[in-house]
Amino acid sequence: MRGTLVSIALLLATCLVTLGVAGAGSGRGTLVFAGASDPTYLDPALVSDGESFRITEQIYEGLTQLVPGKASTKPELATRWNISRDGKTYTFFLRRNIKFHDGTRFNAAAVCANFNRWYNFSGPFQDASATYYYQAIFSGFKRNENSGLGTPLFSSCRARGQYTAIVRLRRKNGPFLPSLSLSAFAMQSPTAMRRYGANRGALRNGVFRPTGSYAFEHPTGTGPFKFVSWKVGEKVELVENKAYTGDNKPKLARIIVRPISTATGRLQALQSGEVNAYDLADPAHLGTISSNSSLKVVNRPSFNVGYVTINSAKAPMDKLNVRKAVAHGLDRSGVVRSFYSGRGVVAHEFMPPGLLGYEPNVVKYPFNPERSKTLLRAAGLSLPVEIDFWYPTGVSRPYMPNPKLNFEAFAASLERSGFKVNAHSAPWAPDYVGKVNEGSAGHLNLIGWSGDYGDPDNFVGTFFQDYSPQFGFRNGTINRLLDAGEQTINAKQRAVIYKRVNRELMKLVPGVPYVHTRPALGMQKRVQNYIASPTGSDRFFPVSLGGQ
Repeated sequence: MRGTLVSIALLLATCLVTLGVAGAGSGRGTLVFAGASDPTYLDPALVSDGESFRITEQIYEGLTQLVPGKASTKPELATRWNISRDGKTYTFFLRRNIKFHDGTRFNAAAVCANFNRWYNFSGPFQDASATYYYQAIFSGFKRNENSGLGTPLFSSCRARGQYTAIVRLRRKNGPFLPSLSLSAFAMQSPTAMRRYGANRGALRNGVFRPTGSYAFEHPTGTGPFKFVSWKVGEKVELVENKAYTGDNKPKLARIIVRPISTATGRLQALQSGEVNAYDLADPAHLGTISSNSSLKVVNRPSFNVGYVTINSAKAPMDKLNVRKAVAHGLDRSGVVRSFYSGRGVVAHEFMPPGLLGYEPNVVKYPFNPERSKTLLRAAGLSLPVEIDFWYPTGVSRPYMPNPKLNFEAFAASLERSGFKVNAHSAPWAPDYVGKVNEGSAGHLNLIGWSGDYGDPDNFVGTFFQDYSPQFGFRNGTINRLLDAGEQTINAKQRAVIYKRVNRELMKLVPGVPYVHTRPALGMQKRVQNYIASPTGSDRFFPVSLGGQ
């Protein structure tokens, strides 16, 4: 992660905020917020990381949005929509008198310009590093340029008058409407994108990078805050959109988001008053925050899963009894009890409780070393069974605050359960994540997932639909069920399908879920009306600053 450089001007500004000069009691001050790193880019169609979305959520709006504090969807730039009987045509009725920050009118033509932009991406924009979310939902482009892309979900968009946009899909798709709440599908000014080269980009050393100035200097949405500047390593600055006419009217005059790479550094910045709030608080620091009379902890709803990948393509993990032995050999309750400061619960499936299709009645695998050894012998193996187990370094995630501690505890419990564990580690980015995704990170590895939007396809569909080298796992029944869930739009029918998916998965044990966590933010008590999103994409428009 990039280091943090703080200018004299920023220190002065933050001191004024801390002293209450910047609007104390009026609610019109400056919120100084600490994230973990700089954003990648500020064109939301081209990013997939939370630090970028933290900024773009303030600048842009979509046709739909998440209900504050929940994973359910409600209208935003669309006031309502109709779905055709065949489930393939969505008619969006749009808000009127909305303008982008550059003065361009928001209307049906602008909606179609955005859908057509995504559909017509070509060249380097078809790389997964450029358009991850588009590919995850829409599968392919107008002209696919590599064999790994699928038949595109999107067919066409047309304007019917000024304020009705009609989007036609090639097939029914249950995740389509919930996914439109993603910042990746926010509406952007067609004028600004054209003027500042939003559709210029290149692959450099296999990584996509925009080459126009739009994604760095001219991000233009309809949201409650407007972009001012981005100084890499120092801050992103936004100001109130005084012309805003939507429902999300801002109570702050200005937002500064600073990158501070470590949880300890973010805590110290909060304690000193350099920031008003920060994300990704270490569970071990929450007592320190709670004991300070001027600070508070804000809880994020649980919407994640930490799990141990089992790579079924690597013998002996191709044997079901061996995978079950791994499940019984992981002391999940001990890890959750020891390292999550009361903010985690043991996970028994790959979806968090409360999500459509969650199934409480799955096969469970309590820690049982003797049972594990019995299963290994039944698989025809001599004990101990030697395995490679990977964990990441240089990272903290809500579902995995300290990967090394989790690994050490799991390795010890597996050693008690008939395994001989060979330890391996690598830096989180780019090495570790790349190895996990390509299936080269051992028999087992530590990883996890925080949900992007409120749909089961974003969990089990992301992990197990089609073949994933990470898991080395392929099952025809599960794949057919996931296809059916994706292509069904009736919620009750989808719930039945995904409940069965979860039951089947935990019979076959392609991995071992072990924790759902309740992440936390630290902030000053004067920060009011902060509503933490389960997806991490918090909106700052309700936030105000009270007096000390």
